Amino acid sequence: MKIAVIKTGGKQYVVEKDAVLTVEKLPGDLKKGDKVAFDTVLMTDDGKTAEVGAPVVSGATVEGEVVAVGKGPKKVVFRYKAKSNRRKLKGHRQPFTKVRITAV
Repeated sequence: MKIAVIKTGGKQYVVEKDAVLTVEKLPGDLKKGDKVAFDTVLMTDDGKTAEVGAPVVSGATVEGEVVAVGKGPKKVVFRYKAKSNRRKLKGHRQPFTKVRITAV
C-alpha cells in the first residue's frame, strides 16, 4: 500500500489511492469530475522505503478527481451584552472541495 503526506490549504493530509478527503476550497473554477494535482508532497511510503522531503519530495505528485464542491455547515457567531438589549448574529459557511485520490 502506497501512501503520501500532502499539504494543501495550510493543512497536511495522509492519503492513499481511492481515499476521499475534504480539503479547503481549491483555487480555480472546479466542477465535479475535474482532475487536480497536488505538487506539495512532504513524504511518500511504498511499504518498503520511505522518502521524506526537505521540505518537499522532488518529482512526486498526487493526482485526484473532484467529487464535490460546496459549502460546509453554518457556523453561528452570536454576541450578547446583558441588560443593554444588544445582540448581534453573524454566520459563516466555509467552502470546501471533496477530492478522490486516483494516483499516489
